[in-house]
Amino acid sequence: MEDGQEKKAIIKVEGINLRFGGVRALIDVSLKVREREILAVIGPNGAGKTCIMNSINGFYHPYSGMISYEGQNITSRRPDKIASLGIARTFQNIQLFTGLSTVDNLMAGRHVKMRQNWLQGALYFGAAVKEEVANRAIVEDIIDFLELQAIRTEVVGAIPYGLRKRVDLGRALAQEPKVLLLDEPMAGMNAEEKEDIARFVIDIFELKKIPVVLVEHDMGVVMDIADRIVVLNFGQVIAEGTPDEIKSNPQVIQAYLGTGDEFEG
Repeated sequence: MEDGQEKKAIIKVEGINLRFGGVRALIDVSLKVREREILAVIGPNGAGKTCIMNSINGFYHPYSGMISYEGQNITSRRPDKIASLGIARTFQNIQLFTGLSTVDNLMAGRHVKMRQNWLQGALYFGAAVKEEVANRAIVEDIIDFLELQAIRTEVVGAIPYGLRKRVDLGRALAQEPKVLLLDEPMAGMNAEEKEDIARFVIDIFELKKIPVVLVEHDMGVVMDIADRIVVLNFGQVIAEGTPDEIKSNPQVIQAYLGTGDEFEG
């Protein structure tokens, strides 16, 4: 709540159902992504967390229900069209161009903002030059923001895993998103790397004013930075609330968190 009123919902997921053959991946799932909040989506492996992300950004199309963004029905739109609206994401498995440099990977994230055609780009004059200069200035700001200066010209396939995850985050930021979807941005990281990513997520939210949807297994991180949490189990929403409410929810503890020890600390 803010100033006594509920925050505006930017994305609404309303009763979506998704199946793969006989497997029901999502069952009547509804949730809202509100402005000025970090929303965490948690649940056991196979609960449907990534399916929700893939449905929101158009990789999957639910067979029923609706997903809307700022009042527009985006349920059946292509991923590139959804990206152009301002919904950016990172992936659980890093999807970078490993043969390109950090700068080039971030520039690839600017494609939704580029307006010059292939001929102007090939000849590289006039408006095409001005556009590239402007895009490179934005990329350099992201490099400074995410502290990537030391690897700006390094080939991404040769840099450490934790830095690759940071480049992946930077590429999503390069789209100048209005909503940022982060699918396990800290998976496979050590404690120090997780602290860095958590700090950047908070900075993105507080300094750039971008709402964040976070899928994450590290309950310590989730409880520290999330404003609200949605819990999934077997493709269904079983709980929604603040970290304190989720922490004490018996259904969540039984279905996902066992004894609740994961909340400690």
